[in-house]
Amino acid sequence: METKQLSKTSVIAGWVISAIVILFLLVDAGMKVIKSPISVDATVKLGLSADLVQPIGIILLICTILYIWPRTAIIGAILLTGYLGGAIMVMLFAKQPYYFPMVFGVLAWLGLYLRDVRVKALI
Repeated sequence: METKQLSKTSVIAGWVISAIVILFLLVDAGMKVIKSPISVDATVKLGLSADLVQPIGIILLICTILYIWPRTAIIGAILLTGYLGGAIMVMLFAKQPYYFPMVFGVLAWLGLYLRDVRVKALI
């Protein structure tokens, strides 16, 4: 399989898109890890136990860290896809809008596609 070099513009755009996703997910994970009342209340309103907030935050934090590091970014994106898929399921179950996790999943892969030649070669 022949791999092409990525343009500087593509890499920058990929990192900008990825940075938006990363920043949001890190804030969300951090709020869950410290059991912020906002995160606990939102989780309970979605029908989940308050005891799940911290473990969910730790899982999200691990997935996001893997996504940040270029060497493990693909596995991080795969894990984030699973995490966000679960978020979509919870939102559907709670009869809430599910577009937000879906858009973030697409943005995570778009950012990786633009900044990682391995992903571009696969597609």
